[in-house]
Amino acid sequence: MNYAPVPGLPLVEAKTPPVLVLRGPVTRDGVSGPSEVLRALLDDGGGGGQDGVIVVCDVGGLGPPGLAAVNLLARLQLLARRTGGRIRLRDPDPALCSLLDLVGLRFEVEGQPEQREPAPGVEEAVEPGDPPV
Repeated sequence: MNYAPVPGLPLVEAKTPPVLVLRGPVTRDGVSGPSEVLRALLDDGGGGGQDGVIVVCDVGGLGPPGLAAVNLLARLQLLARRTGGRIRLRDPDPALCSLLDLVGLRFEVEGQPEQREPAPGVEEAVEPGDPPV
């Protein structure tokens, strides 16, 4: 069977990931509400790709970072990974990012390149005598 190729780029259905807005102040007992909302967003399957469902967590309104916020984000990340998805942080406070790094939790942050990707505009240097690639 033959067919003529269509000129231009192929049509790709773009999916925007769902957003979970987290508001503060965060308490130890306030984990169940966001967890249930995240579970519903993950079950809907929006924003999925080959790496699973991605849910964006808007953490700009969490208030001053503390261990309760770290606990909440760790539990949300665990829930997302158990269901084959992942979360990405939007608008995190720099102090929250430092606190997450301090306790060893790694999160994707919107607007930052992933760890396996070089930053935009960064090129590898080629030394004289290097074999061509």
